[in-house]
Amino acid sequence: MSFRQILLVLKREYMTRLRSKGFIIATILIPLGMIGFVGVMVGIAVWDTDSGHTIAIVDQTETIYPRLEKLAADKYADYLDASEDSLKSLVMSEQIDGYILLSEDHINQQAEPEFVSSGAGGLSLQSSVQADLRSAIRSERISRANISTDVQKIYESSVSLNTRKLTAEGEETDDNTGFLTIVGLVMGVIIFGAVLGYGGMLTRSIIEEKTNRIIEVITSSVKPIELLLGKMGGVGALAISQMVFWLVTFFALTSAAGPIAGMFLTPDMGAANPSDGAQGFDPSTFTLPEIELSLIIFFLVFFVLGYLIYSSLFAAVGAAVDSETDTQQFMFPIMIPIMIGYFIMFRAMENPDSTLAVVGSLVPFCTPIVMITRIAITDVPLWEIGLSILLMIGTFAGTMWLSAKIYSVGILSYGSSASFKELWKWIREG
Repeated sequence: MSFRQILLVLKREYMTRLRSKGFIIATILIPLGMIGFVGVMVGIAVWDTDSGHTIAIVDQTETIYPRLEKLAADKYADYLDASEDSLKSLVMSEQIDGYILLSEDHINQQAEPEFVSSGAGGLSLQSSVQADLRSAIRSERISRANISTDVQKIYESSVSLNTRKLTAEGEETDDNTGFLTIVGLVMGVIIFGAVLGYGGMLTRSIIEEKTNRIIEVITSSVKPIELLLGKMGGVGALAISQMVFWLVTFFALTSAAGPIAGMFLTPDMGAANPSDGAQGFDPSTFTLPEIELSLIIFFLVFFVLGYLIYSSLFAAVGAAVDSETDTQQFMFPIMIPIMIGYFIMFRAMENPDSTLAVVGSLVPFCTPIVMITRIAITDVPLWEIGLSILLMIGTFAGTMWLSAKIYSVGILSYGSSASFKELWKWIREG
């Protein structure tokens, strides 16, 4: 086996795809698409979903409505003198979105309030109205119970939990578990999608060369194993180049996130009351928590190892078939373990130290997705990380051996796609 020949194939595969318009467009558009997606999500988050809704309140107690008005003056309107028939007419003519009749029975817990509406606002409006009513009626009940003001304040006050995290050296640091959970999930999803995407690219490349009979010319000067390693290395180098570009773009965008947010948002958008804008959140001060360099390194390591394992299998599939439509029967067994890893990843996100998460992160076919999620969220013992890497390397050696057996025979086989029985024969006799 000649490393020079492998490098030549790798360079050809890498440069050919690097210069393709499809690759350049995808590399640029995906970060732009992510920016647009985040922008839409931020816009949805700051959008006042309850704006424009009017709920008529007929408050016979004359004590609950003032409390509702204090909670959301633009949502509730006083219709004390209106009849129920007139309220129904107003709802049907869409002048109001709904109405609620309140009486002493609701305060005395002898009846439950009813919200009559046209369905406008959906579950979001219903939930907000229910929360407001619960708060207003509970407040009135406490007031009538002749409880002192101090006790009322204690009852209505909320308790927040500030979390701190101890490092291995025993130092306290900010606990960014929520942010790192999202980072771990995103990294796992990226590895999942990238392994399938680049593996599929390799499969299509092999099928294309078989279909055009180019493979016959190439194998006259390059051994099949050299060609296989070169093609895997070329697509892998392409993947790493794209990942590095996206990572650099990500960190560049996050560093500019605060100033950009400050251009579109005002400080009073983060305040509980617009009049207290000076005390609200200032978007220009927004910064993301620090992501450790070790996490980025582990991300690249597990991506590369995951790619090598699955790309060797995808290469075998490409060599065993004559068209993309014939790949389905072989793709299913390959997809099962990576899909299992994908679902375990969500369990690991909730509890990264659970037995399922630990075992899943040590199963080589699931490791790339599950382990990176665990590493992002919690302090995974180094021996587990080292063991998972060694197991993945060993698994790659096995899948590469199988792939080389199938590839050496399959790339020169034409006419029909191989069956599982034929693949076993190629492996046994190769």
